[in-house]
Amino acid sequence: MGRRKKEPRSAHREKIAAAASVLFMEKGIAATSMDDIAKAAGYSKATLYVYFKNKEEITGILVLDSMKKLYGYISSALEQQETTRTKYDLICNGLVRYQEEFPFYFKMVLDKININFESQDYLPEEKETYHIGEKINGKLKDFLISGIEKGDLRDNLEIMPAIFNFWGMLSGIIQLATNKEEYIKNLMGLSKSQFLEYGFNMLYCSISNQ
Repeated sequence: MGRRKKEPRSAHREKIAAAASVLFMEKGIAATSMDDIAKAAGYSKATLYVYFKNKEEITGILVLDSMKKLYGYISSALEQQETTRTKYDLICNGLVRYQEEFPFYFKMVLDKININFESQDYLPEEKETYHIGEKINGKLKDFLISGIEKGDLRDNLEIMPAIFNFWGMLSGIIQLATNKEEYIKNLMGLSKSQFLEYGFNMLYCSISNQ
């Protein structure tokens, strides 16, 4: 216990969050208790509550961390001095990488999010996650506008509806390829990457000016 006291608070929170993440992926959030998390992290339940108020706070931190990673992937793709199509491909590859690294949170960040911050009934992590999502949408908005100005993308695209459809379609293709990988291989003779490439190309063609 003496050694733990010398560690910074952040180290304890990271250890607990990492243990919770494994349990959430194995059992699901609802089926995982604070007792389970405490045992997996090597803490007493009382000590666990010193670092986290409840399971929702742990979940909020994990989702926030994964969103920061996603923002990094998207930003990196769009900072490249490449063509519109190449940037699009980099975005798609970033989303695939994100899903492979954070499969559990890939679903969660596309779920319902809190947008009512007038009351005090929200976690600080929820608000930060929301703002990171807005920053990602801003990056995608700049990408679409740039593509339209270059003549690469259709000039009749409605930006915000296009962004939300973009998210829905890309995430749907990626999740389908993951869930039905064996079926796709057996029925179509396509690997997961080949199926994704085909789907990503179809979506690009729907917004392309070519």
